[in-house]
Amino acid sequence: MIFPDMGFQLNFSEHETVIRIGCFLAIFTAVAIAEIVIPRRPLIVKKSLRWFGNWSVHLVNGVLPRLLFPILPVGMAVLWAQKGWGLLNIAPLPEAAAIISSILALDLVIYAQHVLFHRVHFFWQLHRMHHTDLDLDLTSALRFHPLEIVISLLIKMAAVAVLGPPALAVFIFEVLLNGMAMFNHGNFRIPARPDRLLRRIVVTPDMHLVHHSILRQESNHNFGFNLSWWDRLFGTYQAEPAAGREGMIIGLTGFLDVRYARFWKMILNPLEKG
Repeated sequence: MIFPDMGFQLNFSEHETVIRIGCFLAIFTAVAIAEIVIPRRPLIVKKSLRWFGNWSVHLVNGVLPRLLFPILPVGMAVLWAQKGWGLLNIAPLPEAAAIISSILALDLVIYAQHVLFHRVHFFWQLHRMHHTDLDLDLTSALRFHPLEIVISLLIKMAAVAVLGPPALAVFIFEVLLNGMAMFNHGNFRIPARPDRLLRRIVVTPDMHLVHHSILRQESNHNFGFNLSWWDRLFGTYQAEPAAGREGMIIGLTGFLDVRYARFWKMILNPLEKG
């Protein structure tokens, strides 16, 4: 993702990995501390088992795209800018407007993708692995099937190809998406009033908790990862689970066994009946 004739992009690409890792570690540490200090729910599965499985899947997901794709979304945005391809390169906006509109558009795409992965059977077979986690904490944000990650990356790259967003916007969006996923899967308590205020804009842990309910009529709500607006706008918002935040069951019917926390059971989950 280095293009020598673009000085800014050269510097940006040189530091991209360091910034990504730094942001990831900072957010991971902050949420992990919050989970210890102000936990929301008691965990029912041995933490070492879940964390080993979730981290193992995450490591595969970190390597696989780099093996399969010669270019990733930020690099594609750089290349598209060079070639003048994509809507925002054909009809450019002021820089700030281009960055903000690109982040909003990409967030809407990820919301739509999430809805798709719940409503189309083939995609659900891949995505349901994420919902077989019997507890919810920040490592649940790392628990996605590698094939889902590949398809998600293709969707994101298609969006970048059409939109032609600034590379900086794509980078900011990916860092936000990663960080917000850890935040809203976090098993920590936010007082009721701050939570109500926050979820007017972003997806909070208590808002996303509903999405992991064992009841399908509840898990088919609250699809957003970053902004809460899309769920409200498209009628997929549900404020609370029927059984209450402490009383609801997390998981998926047919997969309520701790063995589904093991790495190979997660990888082979799409082949399971259910």
